[in-house]
Amino acid sequence: MSVPRLITNPQLRPQPTGSVLFLHGSGDTGNGIRLWIKELLAKEWQFPHLRILFPTAPILNYTPMGGVASNVWFDRQSISPSVPECLDSINSSMDVLKKIVNQEVDLGIPLERIIIGGFSMGGAMAIHQTYRMFRDTAGCFAISSFLNDSSVVYESLKSNIEEHLPPLYMMHGDSDELVPMEWGTETLTCMQNFGIEGTMTVSNRVTHELTKEQILNLTRWINMRIPCP
Repeated sequence: MSVPRLITNPQLRPQPTGSVLFLHGSGDTGNGIRLWIKELLAKEWQFPHLRILFPTAPILNYTPMGGVASNVWFDRQSISPSVPECLDSINSSMDVLKKIVNQEVDLGIPLERIIIGGFSMGGAMAIHQTYRMFRDTAGCFAISSFLNDSSVVYESLKSNIEEHLPPLYMMHGDSDELVPMEWGTETLTCMQNFGIEGTMTVSNRVTHELTKEQILNLTRWINMRIPCP
């Protein structure tokens, strides 16, 4: 299984000194969320020193949609924190995303100048990828996302509590009807309990969506985590 990797600024000059992977939500594509952000900002989302990658998730049969095939990072029994995770699909996507991260490293980008994040399901996938596999990265972000109550991420962190862990930046709308803010807040609290520097920005009267304010806040956070050399 391969994951297409859409890059918004492949001809960046001078050569990029860092990379950002932005993982889309269920049913979307890398190009879809790129265009969403572009519409919000009225321009392409770019950094003078960073390469942005928008991978597209594999096509899987997605149980919450009655088993219909869709671009999703993993399957799940339902959109709820109380059900077990479908680890086979999560781990399969982790293996493919690992190749993308390693490609960036091979191109000269150190892990400590790479950030992995995403929206909705993409944010949950980013948390798995960062805290189970790439703990030397510059950080992780998750917008309108949550982890299951019995997530393997928590189990993984239990045995590595003394290890340096990258910061987690979460954003959530207080009117999110698909992923209630309480689910995101509980995830953040659990991550903080493992010593992770975690923060959340709450957007008032925002549902399950991206907003221009969120992208601008994220831009500032990314620039702090991976400053221009």
